Amino acid sequence: MFGRAVTFALVGLEPRRVEVEAHLRSGQQPTFSIVGLADRACQEAKHRVRSGVHSALLPWPDMVITVNLAPAALRKEGTGFDLAIALTLLAASDEVPAKRLAEHACIGELGLDGRIRPVVGTIAAAEGAARAGFSRLLCASDSSREAALAGIEAVGVRHIAEAVGYLRGEDDIEPASPEQDTLPVDTRLPDLADVRGQERGRRALELAAAGSHNLLLAGPPGTGKTMLGRRLPSILPRLTQEEALEVTRIHSVSGTLRPGSGLLTTPPFRAPHHGASAAAVIGGGTVPRPGEVSLAHRGVLLLDELPEFPRSVLEALRQPLEDGVVSVARVGGRALFPARFRLVATAERYLRPGGGGAVRPDPGLVPRSGRGLARGVYA
Repeated sequence: MFGRAVTFALVGLEPRRVEVEAHLRSGQQPTFSIVGLADRACQEAKHRVRSGVHSALLPWPDMVITVNLAPAALRKEGTGFDLAIALTLLAASDEVPAKRLAEHACIGELGLDGRIRPVVGTIAAAEGAARAGFSRLLCASDSSREAALAGIEAVGVRHIAEAVGYLRGEDDIEPASPEQDTLPVDTRLPDLADVRGQERGRRALELAAAGSHNLLLAGPPGTGKTMLGRRLPSILPRLTQEEALEVTRIHSVSGTLRPGSGLLTTPPFRAPHHGASAAAVIGGGTVPRPGEVSLAHRGVLLLDELPEFPRSVLEALRQPLEDGVVSVARVGGRALFPARFRLVATAERYLRPGGGGAVRPDPGLVPRSGRGLARGVYA
């Protein structure tokens, strides 16, 4: 007996099609094996799928089970393959119609009680499914609005039994509708309209917002450098539809998108601590993930107390500032993360161009904004 389903793996921000194949045969000792370069989290799907199917009161095939994740040369990471594996096994044992399953792509994590949980990168997988010709995507109910943003019919299910009933035609589930992100008023970023005085600093923020410039705010402690920097996003224009999809995809892949949220239409704001590593700020890791510069894409990155950041972090900022993209190369491949942001840095002293040390700011200098770290405005 044989079953097949389609899901998607993420390489950076790009979805790659993965075909989940299940083969059942009789044997003296029932076994369950997953092949196809699956990582530890993916291998543990054997226990989640078995418990989830039992919790849904569905028959478990006591046979020799082999699940293949193709292409085998592509490394599979994470728990997003659980739903596809479970439905493939049920299709192989004739519990769900194989033809009906072939019309859907699947993504989701399976709990021991059969519940389907959302996973990171759902919108990227939905975009991959739409490009692959699928009209519908089976996913967790909490991430169905996110998936619908990709222009695909996202069928949200809360339990594996609900997914089986839908594929059998016993339950009718309406696809989710995409909605824009609506944050409560008290959770929005600080507004520049709340600032009284600071004419020179406000003017510098307006110039930076209008011309997409970077800023260095230099001055003694307590003069309002951080306060002004945090309010720059409030005077930036809302994101266009294309930009909003791009930003939402990045935050979905990184796991910072709130469950059930829709399209992110406001410019993002990130303010990493000066103790953050280069991989956390720029991006990377064993499994390449977006860093703070990519999470601030189309928005603002605030580096408070710039001289406190490690030299390696500051030197690594050169490429994203110049190219607007972060390239992470690993033995297994290469990932590209967009990183076009406005950099706002604060310091107690003005850094001399060329790394020649620091000098005290001249109160008589006219405020100015520029694209390089060596040019700034004095608060």
